[in-house]
Amino acid sequence: MRTTYVCTFTAVICGSCLGLLVFYLQVVAKGPAFGQSWPRPMQHPSQDLPASSDIRKSLQMHVAELKRMHRERLTVLQQACSAAGQSGPSNGLPLNTLRHLIVDDFHGLLYCYVPKVACTNWKRIFMVLSGRASSSNPLSIPAAQAHAPGSLRLLSDFPPNEVAWRLSSYIKFMFVREPFERLVSAYRNKFTRPYNRAFHQRYGTHIVRRYRANATATALRRGADVHFSEFVRYLLDPRTRHERELNEHWERATSLCSPCQIHYNLIGKYETLNEDAALILRHVGMDNVTRFPLRSVRTRTTHAMTARFFENITAMERLKLFELYKIDFLMFNYSKPSFVNSVEHPPQHVTSP
Repeated sequence: MRTTYVCTFTAVICGSCLGLLVFYLQVVAKGPAFGQSWPRPMQHPSQDLPASSDIRKSLQMHVAELKRMHRERLTVLQQACSAAGQSGPSNGLPLNTLRHLIVDDFHGLLYCYVPKVACTNWKRIFMVLSGRASSSNPLSIPAAQAHAPGSLRLLSDFPPNEVAWRLSSYIKFMFVREPFERLVSAYRNKFTRPYNRAFHQRYGTHIVRRYRANATATALRRGADVHFSEFVRYLLDPRTRHERELNEHWERATSLCSPCQIHYNLIGKYETLNEDAALILRHVGMDNVTRFPLRSVRTRTTHAMTARFFENITAMERLKLFELYKIDFLMFNYSKPSFVNSVEHPPQHVTSP
């Protein structure tokens, strides 16, 4: 009799474990569709995070408007991809794109990071979401740790069959920014900050040597005072792409994230960063656990600042640079900057051909 009870108890336990495994494979591992939500974890909001009730209230008031805006973004993207003849399946993605897709298996998320579009804070958020951080406050994670190799799982870490499964099952998103603002932001960060010596040595010395007449020995050795006009000449020089791939900080977002091959569920924008980030965290049920850091207004590269940087760029160079980044303007529905146009031509909005 005792043996019968033990066998029955064991069978019940095994059945329960099997049921939990099936639930995980069918529900948790697959991930929800955007617009649905994970069950909210029973956790209290972190006490060490700054209050953001204004963002929460704004989100609650404008969720419908946000979703409408995101549908429009995806529609514009799809139309631009079709017009450019670039729509296609997600198999055979470039390795560079796979290396830019960050994976969160627990919440079923794929995030394609684009440098200079708040990617440091998104990496911090993913460390919190994946349990790789000791605090729920993303700002407690040093930037160097967030960018360190191996700190997060990338889609390139997985075999092809698992890559395909995650691409078809997970929620996929990326964030973009007005292309010229992003470009100026990258220049300011990498060539005007004394702590970025690696960029000065790898890119700055090369740029000074090739594009500056009568450069001093110090400038040639250090590469720490690259002018924006020299940086633009470097980008426009046909030799640049032949010699090496563009660095991710000034490579086009379309090249990094392949938005015509990957069917993203959401395209966030730097201009609506707080609202878009809150919407994503709300979707995965983590908005009560962690919050996206507010962007700094003091150090941000603005449109007015960008226009000032272009004042010393010739009209022809402005047009050529626009052509280089035109695909990003088209795909993500950004207007052609007025300072790109000659005096005879009024500002225009970029439309698909």
